[in-house]
Amino acid sequence: MKPRRPRVPAAEMPDSCRAVTEILNRIGDKWSINVVRHLGVRKMRFSELRRALDGVSQKMLTTTLRTLERDGFVTRTVHPTIPPRVDYELTRLGYDLLAPVAALGQWAHDNRSRVEEARAAFDRRAGGPVRKAGRRV
Repeated sequence: MKPRRPRVPAAEMPDSCRAVTEILNRIGDKWSINVVRHLGVRKMRFSELRRALDGVSQKMLTTTLRTLERDGFVTRTVHPTIPPRVDYELTRLGYDLLAPVAALGQWAHDNRSRVEEARAAFDRRAGGPVRKAGRRV
């Protein structure tokens, strides 16, 4: 078995690597890409987004939207109505992110069967599927 390379602590990474890693971790999390994809179609209210993102909790969607807003991908507009209406939409930076997100999504769609075949071949060789911790199911 090939030895694993030691993990470099974040404090020892060059600044440019740390910044890129931080941004990729943000946009690559479970919900951010899906929020960006949905808002790429049109601006949406919180409740519309929550319905569109099957399985997201209110707290997780709130956290995701706040972080995307902080990072400059999303704007939040509060309309002074009763009750207040809040719309979310992509910024110019958010729209710039759509192209690579769409390309990655298309790649995943185009290669899904190849990935499934590779998993099945691996599972046959290894004696069953592997869970995240590396243990057999």
